Amino acid sequence: MARLKALAPTLRYSGHGVASASREDGQRERDRIRRQAGKLRGEYNKAGWRGKNGVRLRSLERDGFMCCGCPVPHLLKGKVNAPDSPVVDHIEPHRGNLALFYDESNLQSVCKAYHDSTKQKLEKGAG
Repeated sequence: MARLKALAPTLRYSGHGVASASREDGQRERDRIRRQAGKLRGEYNKAGWRGKNGVRLRSLERDGFMCCGCPVPHLLKGKVNAPDSPVVDHIEPHRGNLALFYDESNLQSVCKAYHDSTKQKLEKGAG
């Protein structure tokens, strides 16, 4: 009887098991989105956004430094990274559109806690 030649392995061990392919695909997609959004990251440091007459300060003043996102509006404090520090949020994500990025009617003042939790869940659920 003839011997079977050794078959080349069709599956390779990746070290992460079955879920590694979907995890890698997810990471690739997140990286692609970050690269695309990263093109506008520098806009947040420009005078048109952050300056004395920038859109950010005008939006905070328009809203009276009150959080527009929480069920009970509260005064935003100036402490960096505090849960109630002021963040100017894009109501509709700009997705690289500069006109929408600087559109004051698309901006709202919110607290950092709302922006980093509730708002992110809403955007990810809609996307």
